[in-house]
Amino acid sequence: MKIFAHFNWLIATIIIFTALTLSIILHPFLPRPYARKISAWFIRITTFFSTTIKGEEDPASQMFLINHQSDMDIGVMETSTKKDLAWVAKKALFDVPFFGLAMSLPEDIEIERESKTSLVKLLRATKDRLNKGRTITMFPEGTRSKTGRILPFKSGAKFVADKYQLRVQPVVLIDTTSCYDIKTYYYSPKNITVVYMDSFIPDKNDENWLKDLRVKMQKVYDDELANNISNR
Repeated sequence: MKIFAHFNWLIATIIIFTALTLSIILHPFLPRPYARKISAWFIRITTFFSTTIKGEEDPASQMFLINHQSDMDIGVMETSTKKDLAWVAKKALFDVPFFGLAMSLPEDIEIERESKTSLVKLLRATKDRLNKGRTITMFPEGTRSKTGRILPFKSGAKFVADKYQLRVQPVVLIDTTSCYDIKTYYYSPKNITVVYMDSFIPDKNDENWLKDLRVKMQKVYDDELANNISNR
């Protein structure tokens, strides 16, 4: 079974890189976000994963905050919403050949951690993307978690949401690491549960709203795993 999963991982990885190439090629010819949506759906169809949506997406939401477990998370989210997503990611990813181009062409937002100058650039870029009708999308953990425990959130999400008083919608992806794991060379297609939690405008005077949100998202995650055997 492991050999089969490794073979599936190789095929899935080739498909992902093919999809990135497709998004780069299509970008000059299609209005955003169609190039990325088409490439994301290409991945979804050819790797045979599906999604179950719970909760309702808020059309008025301006920021998605999502837990992060797998490299499939972007494809899962892109095929779960019609919104034009502006992903916020660490600067190092934009410097990766080929992959960085697939992020910079659709004007995703780069951030350099622990840099005050970068935070100023983040605010400017966020305002620009919001003015273009895009939805700011972040993995507030800043990295992938493999344990099922949502890692502490970085402060960047709070900084941006408080500054512009954004309507935030948390989204919980359930156990995507058991679908695709680049470190263990594992891929197994499955149905992935996507939970849209209630949107809200944070109280910027509440210093703990982001920490409290992490606790609420963890509870949603745990409850889904406990109550739905198909997520395990």
